[in-house]
Amino acid sequence: MKLALVTETFPPEINGVAMTFGLIARELGRRGHAVSVHRPRRDDLPAGDSHPEFAEVPMPGFPIPRYPMLRMGLPAGRALRRSWTEERPDLVHVATEGPLGASAVTAARALGIPVTSSFHTNFHAYTRHYGFGFFHRPVLAWLRHVHNRTRRTFAPTLELCRELAALGFHGTALLSRGVDTWQFHPARRSPELRARWGAGPDNPVVIHAGRMAAEKNYGLLGRAFAAMHAANPRCRFVLVGDGPLRARLQREHRDFVFPGFVPRAELARHYASADIYIHASLTETFGNVLTEAMASGLAVAGFDYAAARQFVVHGKNGLAVPCAAPEALVEAAVLLATDDLLRAQLRGAARPAVEAQSWETVIGRFEADLAAVAGEGAPRPEPAIA
Repeated sequence: MKLALVTETFPPEINGVAMTFGLIARELGRRGHAVSVHRPRRDDLPAGDSHPEFAEVPMPGFPIPRYPMLRMGLPAGRALRRSWTEERPDLVHVATEGPLGASAVTAARALGIPVTSSFHTNFHAYTRHYGFGFFHRPVLAWLRHVHNRTRRTFAPTLELCRELAALGFHGTALLSRGVDTWQFHPARRSPELRARWGAGPDNPVVIHAGRMAAEKNYGLLGRAFAAMHAANPRCRFVLVGDGPLRARLQREHRDFVFPGFVPRAELARHYASADIYIHASLTETFGNVLTEAMASGLAVAGFDYAAARQFVVHGKNGLAVPCAAPEALVEAAVLLATDDLLRAQLRGAARPAVEAQSWETVIGRFEADLAAVAGEGAPRPEPAIA
């Protein structure tokens, strides 16, 4: 197939959506498909940058306020129609619902090209974390409008597919998230790295990785970390990542280690060199960090939804608490910090729980789903809108 992938975030940016579609583009290209990736132009990437497995097509964009490392695409309907008229794809897949993604849906429909989409980020839920709760309904309506103009809306869990369907999203389908069990492996544990963190063999290291932003529930995470340290002063804490809250977190937790963003190979070494992962977010559509931590052999605790609901069996390979019980997560965190036997048991059972969730299997299913949509035939073209 000739596949056009439209996304407003892509490597080298570091987040779950960028990582997911970087892998998908690479693997679909390796399977013989002609993949073009339309993404906002970055000054640190050469124009028309190409890869062995796919081609990148830079589009107009601008830095996102408070997130200069990320960019939002501008509407590009005319440019996309011109490009796809000259070299028509069999299918367009839109990974993000921003201005670029929405204009791509319109352009594909105007040309009668089958188009699908992905739902990866609960933007409507984010409004409450940034003091814009009154935008919740308009944002949800916009997301529903964009996705319902596509043939399929892929979401990372069946639970989320059902939630979206109940909210009026049509044609939901599963695009799960895989885990690279070769890269994320307990064998990458590094005593040297632990020593740099001030941790010896008997110091439980608690790690967290992700965007340091309000929607990640750092308030609860901080409470859990404080309770863990009070119960076991030998604990050490490592927070990997960057974002708007980093400066404040560094001021409040001067004894924590803040490595910043690290490459994925180095991230794997950081995971494997820790012992415990606490996942406090309630806005994830999946939560790759949790499965990466489990693949690395960490004892995990999180709320019972998304990736945790799919992979964590409470008390067997991790701890999962009800979403409406934040204090239960604090208690679970303290238990991991103080019960050496339980921590060792959960660490040993974590990796086997996710070993079958390979990217090869996930992308194979997605490839078949895209081929099925492309084989449904071209829809009737819509009038073009600039």
